[in-house]
Amino acid sequence: MTISPKSFKYALEAGSGIATLTLNRPDKLNALTFEVYRELTDTFQRLGAEPGVRAVIITGEGRAFCSGGDVEDIIKPLLSMKIDQLREFTRLTCDLILAIRKCPRPVVAALNGTVAGAGAVIASACDFRVATERAKIAFLFVRVGLSGADMGAAWLLPRLVGHGHATEMLMTGEFTSAARAMEIGLYHQVVADAELMVAAHALALKLARGPKDALAATKDAIDREAAMDLETALAHEAEAQAQLMLGADYQEGYRAFSEKRDPKFP
Repeated sequence: MTISPKSFKYALEAGSGIATLTLNRPDKLNALTFEVYRELTDTFQRLGAEPGVRAVIITGEGRAFCSGGDVEDIIKPLLSMKIDQLREFTRLTCDLILAIRKCPRPVVAALNGTVAGAGAVIASACDFRVATERAKIAFLFVRVGLSGADMGAAWLLPRLVGHGHATEMLMTGEFTSAARAMEIGLYHQVVADAELMVAAHALALKLARGPKDALAATKDAIDREAAMDLETALAHEAEAQAQLMLGADYQEGYRAFSEKRDPKFP
C-alpha cells in the first residue's frame, strides 16, 4: 500500500529515491495534532521497506518548521486527562522519535523556520539538520512546567552538542539562534531561505546515491553502541562489517576504486 498521509504532504522523487515529508499547517506554525503524530510515526516505520526510497527529507511550510503540540488539539485536552491517558500520549510522542531513529534510511531535516518544543526533538532525531538563518530552536518544555527531558531530548541532545550545551538548552528552554546552533554542532548547514531545499536536496541526493545497507548499518551502530562498552561495540562492528563484505555494494565499491571512478551502488 502506497504511503498517503492525510495530515501532511508526502512525495517520492522516483529518479533519486528521495522521499519528502512536508508539514503543511503554516497558519498554525505546523503545530502537531494527534493525527500528525500517528501518521508521522506510521510513515517513518514504513519508509525503510518502501520500494525506491533511498533518503528522506522532512520540512515545513511557511515561517516555522514545527512549533510543537497544537494548543487546542493537544495541550488543552491534556489538562483533563487521567494518568493512563497521559501515559498513552507521552508514549505516542516517543514512538515517533523511535521511528525516526529506527528508520534505516538517512533523514535530513530541512528547517525552514522556527523549531520549537516537539519540533526541536523531531529535528534532533534526524540524521542531519540543514537550516535557514531564521530557524531558531528551543526545547520549550520547562517553560510550561514540564521536564526538558521530553521525547528523548535528554538522550539525543547531549550526543549532538555535549553535556554543557544540552543542559543549558533543556533547563532554560530559551531559543538558540541558527548561527549559534551551527556553532555548537546542532545544525550541519545554515543557508539563506531561498537555498534551503536546494541544500537539503543536494545532501539527501548524496546519501541516496550511497550504499543503502552500509548507511543503515552505520545509523544503527551510532545509536546501538551508545549503550555498549568498547569490547561489545567492537564485536558488533566486526560482525556487521563482515556481513556487509558479502554484499554487492562492497564489490561495486572495490571495482570503482580500482577503476578510478565513482561507485554506482544498486
